[in-house]
Amino acid sequence: MNNFFSFLIFAGVSLVLGLGSAGYMIEDGFGMVVSRAGPWTTWINAGGLTADPYTRAHIARSGQLPINSANGLTFFASRDSDGRALSSYCDYEIVARPLAALWWTIAVYDEDGKLIPNEASRHAFSSQNLTILPDGTQRIALAPGARPGHWLPSGEGHNLTLVLRIIRPLAVGQGEDVGAANANAMPIIKRVSC
Repeated sequence: MNNFFSFLIFAGVSLVLGLGSAGYMIEDGFGMVVSRAGPWTTWINAGGLTADPYTRAHIARSGQLPINSANGLTFFASRDSDGRALSSYCDYEIVARPLAALWWTIAVYDEDGKLIPNEASRHAFSSQNLTILPDGTQRIALAPGARPGHWLPSGEGHNLTLVLRIIRPLAVGQGEDVGAANANAMPIIKRVSC
């Protein structure tokens, strides 16, 4: 009887550790499949024929339709540059420099991956409609209420996810770490007030 209880404890602990680690790997990934640049994260092999099982499971779970990294990159940020969760209760400033790419866009979604309804019908900005300021930056205000300049409405009452899509990145070579190549060029997400 003592062996039976030991087996049950071992099986329970194994099940919890196995399912927990698989869930973590599918949701957050690890260094071999995920590249990080500040608050931004991308799945390196998403859209590739050699995608590992964790990347495939992550894509299937999220419902994304990725393209390979030679043609485009998709970065996600659910935290600001100081590591705090993005919230629609706070005001943020997204500070970017023109990226070395044919085209890019930055959009805001709620925690369920849905566009945020707003009266301005504005959900994203792209490299073609952002003004480059004299200091060489492009700035976006992310806030629930209207702001001067480029304003991205965040709605109210939910956490946020920013999605940066880069089409035809020009600075990343074959086999190069996406995060390392883009770490200095990635937009900074600064909390202004909360």
